Amino acid sequence: MKRITIAPRPNWEDKIKEQGFVYYKGYYNENSVYEFTAGEVDAIEAATTEIFDRCLDVVQHVIDHNLWDEFFIPRQYAELIKWSWEQDNPAFYGRFDLGVSADCGQIKLLEFNADTPTSLLEASVIQWYWLQDFDKNKDQFNSIHEKLVSHMKVCKDYLYGNLKLWLTCARGSDEDFMTVKYMQDIAQQAGIANDFLYIDEVSVEDSYLVSPFVTPQKEPINNLFKLYPYEWLFHEAFGPELVKKRDHTLWIEPPYKAILSNKMLLVYLYKLFPNHPNILPAYYSKDGENTSHMRSYARKPVLGREGNNVSIFKNGNLAEQNNGEYGEEGFVLQEYFDMAKFDGNMPVIGSWLIGGVAAGMGIKETTGLVHNNMSKFIPHYF
Repeated sequence: MKRITIAPRPNWEDKIKEQGFVYYKGYYNENSVYEFTAGEVDAIEAATTEIFDRCLDVVQHVIDHNLWDEFFIPRQYAELIKWSWEQDNPAFYGRFDLGVSADCGQIKLLEFNADTPTSLLEASVIQWYWLQDFDKNKDQFNSIHEKLVSHMKVCKDYLYGNLKLWLTCARGSDEDFMTVKYMQDIAQQAGIANDFLYIDEVSVEDSYLVSPFVTPQKEPINNLFKLYPYEWLFHEAFGPELVKKRDHTLWIEPPYKAILSNKMLLVYLYKLFPNHPNILPAYYSKDGENTSHMRSYARKPVLGREGNNVSIFKNGNLAEQNNGEYGEEGFVLQEYFDMAKFDGNMPVIGSWLIGGVAAGMGIKETTGLVHNNMSKFIPHYF
């Protein structure tokens, strides 16, 4: 694995904006690229497949042992989560964040963005078109777009009612909005009728005891892809309706992703598979205090996002921290993994799963110790 300095394409900003990448400033440039060997890519793909299988084992364990309190999931949603798991409700995608050594001989799971992953457009489309201009003779671990289209064609048979798919996110984020718009384009290519609305436009039709969610125009929402996390949905005023209307509105990602997207997943992966080569030791701490033997570790809020409230401790001392509003449920302490660094830049591999299948990767790097939503996205090839 190498980090190489390169020259940006002429008019590269115009090109990426035409492709919908409007949130690139301060986040993306074309001054560098990561080079891998085919063997290193194979190792990342194999690790992704293996880790995902173990994550599914944790879901089954949580359901079998009713560990809702441990995952801070309101018990009123337990049956909904079980049902979505047993019915194998459609799931489109997810992204592992992996730490790697310089030769990819060590690959460790840092966390699983299972419910609302972003950086999709840049991983799927932007870096692929960059490669076509840079060197068509090189390859890229990236079949994300093709697998998304193919998988959505399969999922079409499982959609409810009129088969129309609505897609939604919260207001205020260009990245979330363009991610959803990209998913709309995927749905269109898969032959699925679709439309967009914001999450605050989703409501309940009170005139009938049994009905789906509806739009502001009272059009039924039989199928809804949401870029909006379940820990927020569960606390919305219409949260209880998720249970009541499960047979009338299909939510994607499915409710069982509330387990996979929760950082308590890291704790139970270690409990169930303590000697696994891809899994780091991890423990729960209500107040964030370290009562384990670990001297170097990352402290992460159980329900946190984009690196907020993450702290890094090295040799017992605080080395770096991010502020934020998360941590009410407590923290997960995960053993620190000394990842590969290149001229002061530390890359994290975003390894994508489409329909549960390893499909490609996008790389984000930081000069610090904590990755967040403004870590730089860097293309790759092998």
